[in-house]
Amino acid sequence: MRAIVQATAMSTRDAGTGARADVAALRAQMERMQGRRLDAPVLPVHPALASLLPGGGLRPGAAYSLPRSMSLLMALLATPSSSGSWCAAVGMPRFGAEAAEALGVDLSKLVLIPEPGPRWLAVTATIADVLPVVAVRPAGRVPDGEISRLAGRLRERGAVLLVQGPWPQAEAAIEIDQPDWEGLGRGHGYLSRREVTLRTTSRRWPNQRRARVLLPDPQGGISSASEPLAALEPQREGGATGRDGGDGRDGRDERAGASSPPMRAAG
Repeated sequence: MRAIVQATAMSTRDAGTGARADVAALRAQMERMQGRRLDAPVLPVHPALASLLPGGGLRPGAAYSLPRSMSLLMALLATPSSSGSWCAAVGMPRFGAEAAEALGVDLSKLVLIPEPGPRWLAVTATIADVLPVVAVRPAGRVPDGEISRLAGRLRERGAVLLVQGPWPQAEAAIEIDQPDWEGLGRGHGYLSRREVTLRTTSRRWPNQRRARVLLPDPQGGISSASEPLAALEPQREGGATGRDGGDGRDGRDERAGASSPPMRAAG
């Protein structure tokens, strides 16, 4: 009987060891295919945004799909630039330096290429060769082959790509919803803050994550609202595809991004 028990225990241990070996082998294969470690260090972002991103930050070699929200883009650039990482914004002529500085972007670490012309993708790839964070607003459809080549360069250089619009194989896609401005009186006054819901989908998560943030807050920066970060909704079919949403649909956020708050609103 003792021999049977010992044999059973050894078999269980062997099975557990085999399962761990299989998991380790699968993980190594995924890392080889993706060109980066799943647990590799990430570039930091503001605490109000960290739990919305896989790994708590921007993963080197990865692309992220964003709505056409200048304030969200600036908020994502703020902590990397203030931590010493050079950033670039390509194809965004309405990028407001004053508003970016109010949201925490270090302008001494920022390169602006507002009008890259028809070869915007080649310009983006070239900038990604030398700078760790590149934001771009695509000026047209990109062939799948070009996207794959750019993805390879990102992995090779360890650069982060922030795309205002849908992007295949994005690490995560962030959307904006339910904007709520405060500060107006009876038809007039100053807009003091905007509260929005940020929703993130990622191929690394089974569920969508959501946060309520102030963007901008009364000081012109970003901060968490009362609602905590959480995984609240099931992931929609298709994963992180990204789309214009919330304030980006009608351009109000971009106009706000071109100047810093507070803003005068008249009835």
